[in-house]
Amino acid sequence: MRSRFARTLGALALVLGALAVPATPAAAHATADPIGIYPPIEGSSIWDKFGSTPPASHHIVFGNWGYTNDWAVDIYRNPGATVVSPFGSKTAAGHPVAVTVVTVRAGCATGNLADGGYRIGLEARDTTTGEVIARADVMHVNNKPGGIVVGASVGPWTKLGETGRFRYSSCYQVNGDSGAHIHLEVINQHRYSCYVKRAAGTTLTDETVVGRVGTHYSGQRSAC
Repeated sequence: MRSRFARTLGALALVLGALAVPATPAAAHATADPIGIYPPIEGSSIWDKFGSTPPASHHIVFGNWGYTNDWAVDIYRNPGATVVSPFGSKTAAGHPVAVTVVTVRAGCATGNLADGGYRIGLEARDTTTGEVIARADVMHVNNKPGGIVVGASVGPWTKLGETGRFRYSSCYQVNGDSGAHIHLEVINQHRYSCYVKRAAGTTLTDETVVGRVGTHYSGQRSAC
């Protein structure tokens, strides 16, 4: 995959090339078949509960394939809720989606699970085309099952762990159970994914679409 810098310059290169040679069909990567992104929490949850972590401005902590992720948001639920994959089970065209665990580690820089739980990274692949579409990082996961390891295949309702409350730290500044949340980050394999813009405090179900991957937006933190 080309670097993000190269991708930014791609359009300029095409324009300059057109001045020297006749126009030819673009060889750029085609838009992938989109996949919906859902809350990584089974049951109801709350989007950006306190209005301080919207995707338009929320910090992006992690990266994949050598690039920082596309967007991030906090989705809230009291401790003990089941955490699941955010990827839909089929693409927009109906192709089955396979999801594989690619990262399992302590999410905070201290390396201590008590400071913020696990970061679990997932990769989604279109099984019809074989194309890797996107990755997602699900952070602040508690009580991870033993079978959730790098290389494991997970379905849309496979339990990755639970929401939890961790000790107050620079990594997790939460004072009560009502502030417990999952920090979700998403990145496209090619160009940029998008999030669905909504008001702070919106109640979600586990079938509410909160973003899309396989889209081709022009930069980070793009609204669908």
